[in-house]
Amino acid sequence: MSDLMNTETAIGDCNEKRWRLLLGESAGGLNNQLTADEQRMDEALAALYDQSDESPSSPRGGLGASSPKLTRWLGDIRRYFPSSVVQVIQKDAIERLGVQELLLEPETLEAAEPDIHLVSTILSLNSMIPEQTRATARQVVQKLVDQLLRKLEQPTRAAVTGALARNIRNPRPRLREIDWHRTIKKNLRHYQAEYKTVIPEQLVGFGRKRQSMKDVVLCIDQSGSMASSIIYSSIFGAVLASLPSLSTRFVLFDTAVVDLTDQLNDPVDVLFGTQLGGGTDIRKAIDYCAGHINRPNDTTMVLISDLEEGGGADKMLKAAKRIVDSGAQLIVLLALSDEGEPYYSRSNASRFASLGIPVFACTPDQFPDLMAACLSRKELHLWARGQGVKLTKPARR
Repeated sequence: MSDLMNTETAIGDCNEKRWRLLLGESAGGLNNQLTADEQRMDEALAALYDQSDESPSSPRGGLGASSPKLTRWLGDIRRYFPSSVVQVIQKDAIERLGVQELLLEPETLEAAEPDIHLVSTILSLNSMIPEQTRATARQVVQKLVDQLLRKLEQPTRAAVTGALARNIRNPRPRLREIDWHRTIKKNLRHYQAEYKTVIPEQLVGFGRKRQSMKDVVLCIDQSGSMASSIIYSSIFGAVLASLPSLSTRFVLFDTAVVDLTDQLNDPVDVLFGTQLGGGTDIRKAIDYCAGHINRPNDTTMVLISDLEEGGGADKMLKAAKRIVDSGAQLIVLLALSDEGEPYYSRSNASRFASLGIPVFACTPDQFPDLMAACLSRKELHLWARGQGVKLTKPARR
């Protein structure tokens, strides 16, 4: 009985401490004694979330205006919280306390946890980063790029190369084109015991080899709201560009168009080539990409944008229709991110859908299968339904 009572007491103390850490000093009666580590954890949370004391000079409230204080705080949250929680806390610090300027100092960046939100902030401050901090900023971006490549490269390669292999399968091979190993394996069920042989009902060929079977054009809006999409797009662009059976073009745009295709071997260079913010001229970007489509029937163009057009919606839609009429496949991604439903122009999205162009948001995990479906020329409406993706409905006439 005493052991049971001790256990219940320990559980009660644990729950009480959790409420104390959650509520902060306002917990009142829950102010039981914290351990040294729990006290540091409490102070780290209070510095960001304690709204009762906003004085920069306070030992508890606020992160203050000094880089050393922020650096120590970043070190504490990395020590006491898992990586996924650290990313949320960092994002809150950037949004709630406006610590962007302090991220321009090398010591602060070295203490930060690389994640999408932090890298998005670094890219938005790209033109302000001092020379002594640029190398550290690049290292932070490189760490995130490496993490995303480890996660996304293999699924993308597998999905795309699989789609291309199916696309070039030769159903009626000549004698010299027959893949006998695969043909026998496919027809083993037709083995004839009395003849001690396999009588194949279907021949399998080696396939017709071509230098570049498909063309892909990634056309990405670099307005401020598209930062996460640009980061993921650069990763996918680099992977697609490394596939010899694809020809990949990578284009960024605002009111001007920047072709970064030659830099796809290094996604970090691509990201530091972005200029987040500014206006948007989608029509100009579409026209630029159209000028580089030489094989429409073998081309998939992916426009990644919130569709907030600044150059006139009618001209933008006419340019998109010319792409579709040429025989090229055009899809619109309203976002390529994990952040839920994005902000976008619903009226322009509906007008794109009225042209028969699929319009939807896509998560990074879904993108490899999406590209495989596009390259195989599958019905994307069926693909979206299978993925639980909500397509934009055409505008009412």
